[in-house]
Amino acid sequence: MATKDLQPGDEAEITVGTLDDLGAGVAEIPSGRETLRLHVAGALPGERVAARLAHVSVHGHDAHREAWAELLSVLAPSADRVVPPCPSYGKCGGCALMGLAYPAQLAWKRQRLAARLARIPELATVSVDACVASPVTTGYRNQAKYVYGRNHDSQRLALGAFAPRSHRIVDLAGCRVVEPVLDEARLSLLGVLAGKNIEPFDERRRTSALRYGVMRATEVGQVMVTLVVARPDWPEAQEVADALAAACPAVASVVLNVNATAGNRIFGDEERLLHGQSTLEDRIGEVRVRLSSRSFFQTNRQVASRIYHDLVAAAPARAARAVDVYSGAGPIALSLAPQADEVVAIEENPAATAVAAAFIAEQGGVAGRVRVVTGDAARCLAQVERADLVVLNPPRKGCAAPVLAAACRLRPRLLAYVSCDLETLARDLAGLAAGGARILRITPYDMMPHTPHVETLALLTLR
Repeated sequence: MATKDLQPGDEAEITVGTLDDLGAGVAEIPSGRETLRLHVAGALPGERVAARLAHVSVHGHDAHREAWAELLSVLAPSADRVVPPCPSYGKCGGCALMGLAYPAQLAWKRQRLAARLARIPELATVSVDACVASPVTTGYRNQAKYVYGRNHDSQRLALGAFAPRSHRIVDLAGCRVVEPVLDEARLSLLGVLAGKNIEPFDERRRTSALRYGVMRATEVGQVMVTLVVARPDWPEAQEVADALAAACPAVASVVLNVNATAGNRIFGDEERLLHGQSTLEDRIGEVRVRLSSRSFFQTNRQVASRIYHDLVAAAPARAARAVDVYSGAGPIALSLAPQADEVVAIEENPAATAVAAAFIAEQGGVAGRVRVVTGDAARCLAQVERADLVVLNPPRKGCAAPVLAAACRLRPRLLAYVSCDLETLARDLAGLAAGGARILRITPYDMMPHTPHVETLALLTLR
């Protein structure tokens, strides 16, 4: 018998079955002659909750339709439910799993990785290790990106984040996952902006200039602040930078970045230094790196250090040549340098390679074994004649097929793949397996506690 067709605004009591890829609870409920797959942010597996339907997709498949609902109350809580420590939880959408006990987060991440690999026949029997925990679950993020605007509720100026699926700004005051010095710098910047009555950039009218404040902190507590503006002629730029440096002694660098484009891209290509140094030094484990405003750097240096340690431990004790593809600022290449005669670090971003090459030249010693190459990953890797070790550390989109083919052609003693995305990891591991690689080990790491993100190290051999 058909049930009532549910509409946005209707309320229902549901039992949550699992979590979706964004960390929201999922339940299947009848609606008319079809079934709604209902996503409820904040609801946990096994819980009985009350929810209000917010949106139903217009697309259906085999009588199933995706829908989203607002959590009203938890009627029967999970034994794994905990009190989130952050004042912004449930508003900014950034830490969807903060209400789930940490051991349960780790178990879910491992299961999620295993389930994704199991969808591919060639990977269905691959064993997945337990997820490696982060030593700390708050105060771990060394980077923060803040939208400048007005808080949706109070209309006060805020440096915050867009609420999920909207352009409503949520204040991130007191965010518990960033390193505390970043929240201090955020508060100081907001005080300067409010004190000078600087209005946020208006996307529709294209008025004012300031769009984002992007911050990164080093191991010793220095902060680089990048002010992203919509046009280069922002008259208050130097005044704001000077006032910020005076208000927050931790701020060692202020950079102005110009992004005049529409859309969600944060950085533009044009920038200039307003205060202090154009680069800062940081450390992962025993390796020092130099970072510019747009250098890629892992957000959790303690977990990154563990991944690099495990990678080096698995690498050949003595390699004639190691190749680090998508090398960024060079932390993996520098980690491998003590046990390789030569390390080729391939990176397509010329700004990143210029900073990395200059820093490596200054260090000398074993760092001098690292040779930085700028260019397309597939083309540069195809020019390498032989290698004992190849490391692939691609961005979220993964590796293009020619990169995988070039890596398999070298037939290294060990091929390591460091991934930040489960979908492209599964796809690329299948591609490597088709090229003759055999998977030795797959280990997930919790790079970003309280989020659905899973970092993975896969070790393979082609000999």
